[in-house]
Amino acid sequence: MSRPKMTSLYPEKTPRIYKLPELIIQQGHQIQEPKLQGPWIVKGKRARAESVNPVQDHPHEHTHGCPSPQARMGGSEGDTRSSDDQKDDIPVENYVAQRYIENPYLIGGRKFDLRVYVLVMSYIPLRAWLYRDGFARFSNTRFTLSSIDDQYVHLTNVAVQKTSPDYHPKKGCKWMLQRFRQYLASKHGPEVVETLFRDIDNIFVKSLQSVQKVIISDKHCFELYGYDILIDQDLKPWLLEVNASPSLTASSQEDYELKTCLLEDTLHVVDMEARLTGREKRVGGFDLMWNDGPVSREEGVPDLSGMGNFVSNTHLGCINDRKKQLRQLFYSLQVQKKASS
Repeated sequence: MSRPKMTSLYPEKTPRIYKLPELIIQQGHQIQEPKLQGPWIVKGKRARAESVNPVQDHPHEHTHGCPSPQARMGGSEGDTRSSDDQKDDIPVENYVAQRYIENPYLIGGRKFDLRVYVLVMSYIPLRAWLYRDGFARFSNTRFTLSSIDDQYVHLTNVAVQKTSPDYHPKKGCKWMLQRFRQYLASKHGPEVVETLFRDIDNIFVKSLQSVQKVIISDKHCFELYGYDILIDQDLKPWLLEVNASPSLTASSQEDYELKTCLLEDTLHVVDMEARLTGREKRVGGFDLMWNDGPVSREEGVPDLSGMGNFVSNTHLGCINDRKKQLRQLFYSLQVQKKASS
């Protein structure tokens, strides 16, 4: 049998990632790679936090966190078939091993990541909208690398944190992005925050461009993505993953309001009733980020030759006066429609 291959991916702002065939995880095949220092996050095909596990050093040296063949196949301890027969029945499953960011930016000594929403209306040409609201998801336990197996320290997913003994259901473990942006501005100044959020904008665009040629593009379809962004101590953003069909379960009243407004604004942008002109740069909480090229906040065609005065049409973590904007938008559209009739 040929040795399983390991595919490495090196996007500019993502931790080093390897796609590991299951046999590497289960059997510990040696790979002709230089020593890869840990820790690592190993994740199975399930898209939920319970399949994510931090491990040390070489990811293929650990079976920690990977389901057993019996568990996957519904087998039991009484199964007397030979191991070779069982191996033939096991479907090959891929795992992702991602280099763990060991120096996350901490607030109150706790790790967090950002959940941000991007709406893609078309890949060819690429047309993407960025939602102003989102949230920072915090761990309940103070960060340390000395307890690498403690999921309450390292995994910020609400599905994990809500099972913590210290979890407070009313307080939750989230900050709205506006609060987070204000906190950073008070600590580091608005210029530093502008640079950070501009780098995050770049992650959205580059990640979508990287798959633009392989995603099936249908003008009748759209996709709402949930981006997970981690920030390190140097205020450098890292893309952890992009979730298709992100969870819209609310963990608090504030979270409920965010997600209901997000869904409503998504339908406004999709515009099944054909009320929009197609030239809008903002609809509710969504700002047009990319329209077969960068979108400027200023009117007219942006001059991209020097990019000196170009300001992208994104407002992540800024005030979202969506109700006021929607009223103004649809009122002006009604006036235009009456004038043309």
